[in-house]
Amino acid sequence: MRRLLAAEGQRGPHISVTSQPVGDSTIPPVSVDSSDRQQPGLFDDQRAPAPPPPALPGVAVREVTCRGLLNCGSGADYSFNCYRGCTHACIYCYARFMQRFHPHDEPWGRFVDVKINAAEVLAREVRRRPPGSVFTCSACDGWQSVERHYRLTRRCCQILLDAGFRLTILTKSELVLRDLDILRGRDVSVGVTITTADENEAHQWEPGAASVAARLKVLREARAAGLKTTLMFGPLLPEISDDGLGRLFALAADVQPDRIWTDVLNNRPRVWESVQRFLRGHRPVLLERYRQVLFDAGARRRYVEDVHRRIRQAALAVGLADKLA
Repeated sequence: MRRLLAAEGQRGPHISVTSQPVGDSTIPPVSVDSSDRQQPGLFDDQRAPAPPPPALPGVAVREVTCRGLLNCGSGADYSFNCYRGCTHACIYCYARFMQRFHPHDEPWGRFVDVKINAAEVLAREVRRRPPGSVFTCSACDGWQSVERHYRLTRRCCQILLDAGFRLTILTKSELVLRDLDILRGRDVSVGVTITTADENEAHQWEPGAASVAARLKVLREARAAGLKTTLMFGPLLPEISDDGLGRLFALAADVQPDRIWTDVLNNRPRVWESVQRFLRGHRPVLLERYRQVLFDAGARRRYVEDVHRRIRQAALAVGLADKLA
């Protein structure tokens, strides 16, 4: 039996659930034997265990086991996720599609499944997989609040780097700075996602993520540590972030990333349901515009062409056009 951890600040009784295997990996199941746990130093972390991390009220954290961790990636050779679900609770999160395959009673942003054996499973996988690039992470933020306690992403990054893999990190969490000691001097790119330069808007759309200022701090410190950096602007929100491209690229000019990625809002499974609900409560005047951008093919084509044109103009204005991916 594994504990269901209550969010910090809640004092209800502990609830127990049965530990569950998960099967979202695209590789065959991997058995884990005791030898994976006995290798000296493999899973050691000299830092004292941290207390349970702060979380959004009402977040259910369940400990589960996995059969595999490395997945074939899109844009990289591999990807991995130590957690299913994410306490950032971003309104537009594309990973909401995971709920189709792993239903939860809680809404997206209010649950996290922790793959407690992720490091052991990964240690076995890297013995039979050729080294390559690894996107970290693809369906959650590897440095969301529960990582402060479990340190699974940290351990998995260490295993991958020691085995000769390259990491492309993308996060909205300042916690990644904790791990600069294992990333420094390795083939690693540290990136952050920023959707809007407006802190208030960012907090509404990404209530559990770090502030925009804290994300920019991540890039500054990673760059100072000698690591490559990436700044992701996306998804660009119609009439919100795409109207502030000048401000976004001014931020980019300040931190001087090695690469800049951009992405427009896409209608992935379950995204419209969430965005529509949010707009009705906070920005009803934008509801029709978002419907056009996501569902009207002609309107979307014109919108995307216009946004890409303005992105290039904004990048040229601050001398960063050569950084656009």
